[in-house]
Amino acid sequence: MGIRRMRGTALLLAVVTLGFAAACSSTGSRAEASRVEKPDLTVAVVPAVDSAGFFVALYEGLFKAQGLNVKFVPAISSETAIANQVSGQYDITCGNYVSYIQAQQSHQADLYILAEGSTLQPGVVSIYTRPGSPIRTVEELKGRTIAINAPKNILYLLAASTLAEHGVSLADVHFTVAKNGFPAMPAELTADAFDAAVIAEPFGSVAEEAAGAVPLADLNEGATAGFPIEGYAVTKQWARKYPRTLAAFYKALEEGQEIAGTNRAVLETSLEHLLGLSRQTTAIMSASAFPVGSGPVGTVDKIRLQRVVNLMQQFIGFPAFNIDSMLMRG
Repeated sequence: MGIRRMRGTALLLAVVTLGFAAACSSTGSRAEASRVEKPDLTVAVVPAVDSAGFFVALYEGLFKAQGLNVKFVPAISSETAIANQVSGQYDITCGNYVSYIQAQQSHQADLYILAEGSTLQPGVVSIYTRPGSPIRTVEELKGRTIAINAPKNILYLLAASTLAEHGVSLADVHFTVAKNGFPAMPAELTADAFDAAVIAEPFGSVAEEAAGAVPLADLNEGATAGFPIEGYAVTKQWARKYPRTLAAFYKALEEGQEIAGTNRAVLETSLEHLLGLSRQTTAIMSASAFPVGSGPVGTVDKIRLQRVVNLMQQFIGFPAFNIDSMLMRG
């Protein structure tokens, strides 16, 4: 009887201990969630490999671990995404730096760059031609039509820089905006809607697989090698209102950036599940580099961002601009 009582007592203690641990875990989770001012976030992000840090953080539950419930919305147009952010529909957005800088300079928005998203690597952005195209070199693009996904954006600047390095003036080519962005470019390219197209991953790999598109020039060369492409932004008003939420988002994002840059398998799985890409596409696509902040929220590399301003001034006549106006300084 004594032994049975001891066993019964031990079992009861085990149950109580497990229950207490579960309660503590639940309490800890609730405490983490209550730590942030705004646990439910709507985040608009470009559905491309440049945003892999975000997708890894979302797929791996890193935002959840910080007490955040993140709703992902694909950002197809930077102008629309920024307008919706200013109106309060989006809490945080991720897009190309050019659009953010243009919105800041024109006073359409008052933004902080809270984190860097990606820098260019070989094969991530290229100029493609259709199968059987007579165009074999960049120089042969003179007099031709080149499609981009938005007017005078980051891809326009990358293409302009590459053309210049090959002795092709912007006056010698015609840029056009593809009607439905990256997803429609492969079909439009093969239908002879334009002579060439500037396409970013993973859409470049999709274009090669589905339409036989031919890479003509890798835009990660010369003045644009390792060029800063994409970042995460918040309005300054939002940052002041939700500082703990911002810090929690930044922590999870930086963890996602680190994983995206060091664990290819997780990167591929995240993009397959969240963007609906095939395993074959993620296996062959090129990936960007994903900078990780070395300090508190808002720590970004000013010198890298200044490269964007310099290229904008060189190729689209952008006025003098102080990038410090968009830096959070921790």
